[in-house]
Amino acid sequence: MVKHIFVTGGVASGLGKGICVASLGRLLKSRGLKVSAQKLDPYINVDPGTMNPYQHGEVFVTEDGAETDLDLGHYERFIDENMTRYGNLTSGRVYFNVLSREREGHYLGQTVQVIPHITDEIKSFIHNGADGSDVLITEIGGTVGDIESQPYLEAIRQISLEKGRDNCLFIHLVLIPYIKGSGEHKSKPAQHSVRELRAVGILPDIIIARADESLNSEIMAKLSLFCNVKPDCVIECLTLDNVYEVPLMLSDNGLDTVVCRELKLCDSHPKSDMREWKVLADNVKNASRTIKISMVGKYVRLHDAYLSVIEALRHAGFAMGAKIEINWINAEQVNNDNVGSYLKDAHGVLVPGGFGQRGIEGMIAACRYSRENKIPYFGLCLGMHIAVMDFARHMCGLTLANSSEFYADGEHNVIDLMKDQNGVINKGGTMRLGAYPCVILPGTKMERCYAVKEISERHRHRYEFNNSYRERMSDAGLVIAGQSPDGLLVEAVELKEHPFFVSVQFHPEFKSRPNKPHPLFYGFIKAAAEGGQ
Repeated sequence: MVKHIFVTGGVASGLGKGICVASLGRLLKSRGLKVSAQKLDPYINVDPGTMNPYQHGEVFVTEDGAETDLDLGHYERFIDENMTRYGNLTSGRVYFNVLSREREGHYLGQTVQVIPHITDEIKSFIHNGADGSDVLITEIGGTVGDIESQPYLEAIRQISLEKGRDNCLFIHLVLIPYIKGSGEHKSKPAQHSVRELRAVGILPDIIIARADESLNSEIMAKLSLFCNVKPDCVIECLTLDNVYEVPLMLSDNGLDTVVCRELKLCDSHPKSDMREWKVLADNVKNASRTIKISMVGKYVRLHDAYLSVIEALRHAGFAMGAKIEINWINAEQVNNDNVGSYLKDAHGVLVPGGFGQRGIEGMIAACRYSRENKIPYFGLCLGMHIAVMDFARHMCGLTLANSSEFYADGEHNVIDLMKDQNGVINKGGTMRLGAYPCVILPGTKMERCYAVKEISERHRHRYEFNNSYRERMSDAGLVIAGQSPDGLLVEAVELKEHPFFVSVQFHPEFKSRPNKPHPLFYGFIKAAAEGGQ
């Protein structure tokens, strides 16, 4: 029977539940367990695909094409397992499914209620996510006490009753604030949070205490006594500069040991083997050089909007013993006159994905400057559209080259709406999503990076390279480095006479891992490092 671990949060949001879940998943996997994880979000949106990145951060895309919460990126990077559409559930999706069934007559005239219909839908999702796993870690978004979270708490309470406490474990993560005036930590907010949890019938087995400074034995004893958990089940979790050290810290503080003991997994699964992870952490700590990457985007005020890109850059840096210093550039502020001042110190330039017209001309200026000055350039999704528009305007004489996304009736729309997107009205979950194959052209930088002839990468887009311009742009020197197996979709473009000028329609950042950097990011950072020496 699968073992369930439910992780809730209290006192304040933004404490790092996702990192703790990902870290615990890595620790349990290192003991030989098959681990999966999922995030249950209380908001009413059906999925995060239509949400503003400034409010929600990036949308993480799974292999099977689900638009999900960014915490699934943490899960994949730490646990090194591909998540699925059963990795993320929202209240909007729950109610959408239940109401659709009601309209179809599935409930046979019953009065549809939060209990049992909404909670049963949540429970069904959790059980589907557990398929094939030894351990499923389920993170409940938000904070205990939120009205929106109550159906989720009720659902996991019911699961623990049905499965038995030997097969279910509750972890509650709380903030332990430090009062500077009195010079002491306070456990009272954590106690109140646990009381809220107990009021809905959930008794936490483990308390993870988040703090910026180390907690003394008196605070730890108070948490144990007043939250009614065993003394060694109060786990200190301090703020660290590098999130990849969190699994090691939690292991040193005994988290995976007590989890396995409480779930009766100790006999069959020995102590975690984190030697490879320790090497990774040491490489991060001992990085001896700095590589400067200029990120030219439109959501630069909230770095979480590009979280997977940031981590993929760092992963490539780890492999080279280098720190990645990102210069965040607001594309709206860039133009042909000032672009040199923005990029003069860049070892590499990256234009990430995005939607809408805002900042496009600034991105094109940055791309052109990189191309003409032989600065390594890497374009992701929209970043490829930018590279194609720049090349069409300045190398093919198509001065009005643009995209149908911005000008539907443009004279030379070298980027156009995909055929299967014609007539699509609904915005949520209707793009080209998930993993698709790509055939690589021999002799290209793409082939040197991947070292294989065919790859599979994740997509999230509506617009594509307009094949009407393929011959003209190829004749001018743009290399079609990757395409769909049927040859109809251009997946990647590059330039020959350039240290690294590669742009891809897909999102390689989603498949990068801290100890296995993505080949394209590694190639980009390697070129940037060589140019920066």
